Amino acid sequence: MARTVTPLSDTKCEAAKPKDKDYSLFDGQGLFLLVKRTGTKVWRFKYRRPDGRPALATFGNYPALGLKAARGRRAAALEILASGIDPAAHEQQQREHAQLAAGNTFKSIALEWHAACARKWTDDHAAKVLRRMELYLFPPLGTRPVDSLKIRDLMAPLKATEQLDTLELASRLRQYTTGVMRYAVQHGYIETNPASDLLGAVATRKAQHRPALPFEKLPDLLQRIDAYKGRALTRMAVSLALLVFIRSSELRFARWAEVDLPRSLWTIPGEREAIEGVRFSERGAKMRTPHLVPLSRQSSNLLAQVQILSGRFDLVFPGDHYHHKPMSENTVNAALRRMGYDTKSEICGHGFRTMACSALIESGLWSRDAVERQMSHQERNGVRAAYIHKAEHLEERRLMIQWWADYLDANRETHITPYDFARRGSDSSNVVTMKRTQTGMDRNG
Repeated sequence: MARTVTPLSDTKCEAAKPKDKDYSLFDGQGLFLLVKRTGTKVWRFKYRRPDGRPALATFGNYPALGLKAARGRRAAALEILASGIDPAAHEQQQREHAQLAAGNTFKSIALEWHAACARKWTDDHAAKVLRRMELYLFPPLGTRPVDSLKIRDLMAPLKATEQLDTLELASRLRQYTTGVMRYAVQHGYIETNPASDLLGAVATRKAQHRPALPFEKLPDLLQRIDAYKGRALTRMAVSLALLVFIRSSELRFARWAEVDLPRSLWTIPGEREAIEGVRFSERGAKMRTPHLVPLSRQSSNLLAQVQILSGRFDLVFPGDHYHHKPMSENTVNAALRRMGYDTKSEICGHGFRTMACSALIESGLWSRDAVERQMSHQERNGVRAAYIHKAEHLEERRLMIQWWADYLDANRETHITPYDFARRGSDSSNVVTMKRTQTGMDRNG
């Protein structure tokens, strides 16, 4: 017959005194208080493992762990046993998981993610991303175990940045956070990615479209450029920007070594040699890969005139005061303002790109891929980008850039739409006949 055990009380536990030998006070269901001769009192739990072997677990010392708490530990252990699990092994596993989680902090995982991404980033970009995380993400999240982070935790630094009205930065931080947490899922640190719900959580500004003139105002623009009375190199820079419609930094930092007039080709490198004291002068083509710019007859003739003025220098468009420094980033827009345009609402230098792109598309002559390559736009589909990068469409783009230059010339006196200009008679001097012939050959080939 099983011995009846009288449950312990706090009074009895507290009153227990050490003796010459260790002894136990039993509470029932395997729980007992071991009173050592040193005076230490320890809660123990005697049980049988699922395989039938006897086992003994230690819960903690009394009075730090009181009677009620010890009974709670016993109840949890019995519940685990009922599931066929050894509570001691379960507790050890929990401790190991806690230790692992403590090491797998957001900062440690973020640094792993950053190191993996930095292999495909430029050094400057990698440094910028790391600096932003150190300033805005690591202080609130860095020491937190990555598996403890909830959507509200990830939102906090984004909303704090958003309140400073730095919406672009907040959007970037959201991207970094999502990337870090996705990396954590992919490498087994967490099961699900709470950052996937961050999409749309950060406010965005309304997109600001660069102003561009409607085509019917082209004749007036061309006449104002021709009549410009300012610096000759400035007028030529504006004209060339309109003809080749490249980005501002690509034009400003251009070197003569990039221009091959005999081949009518300008190769903008992915990165340029930096000019001391000039910010961002190392910029080349925006996508950091060489960008080929075919030159029309008009562009080549214009560059030959520019070469007379600046050919002895390294820069195609040097500044007014120092030949080793480029023209100001405001030069083209300042010239347009002197011509009488509002560069915030009517036309700006970047708007030349919009006008050219619109005309090329409206003409109906050119493939989308050729237009995108000429605009040096980045293809967002990774597989498609790999093919387009190799397929420069250079011959079609030569015809296209010549068509654009001829279209501008056609508008010097009277406006003609891109669609109508593309459908002029076959005896016209523009490139449409060649384009149609090429298209016919491609179809019959």
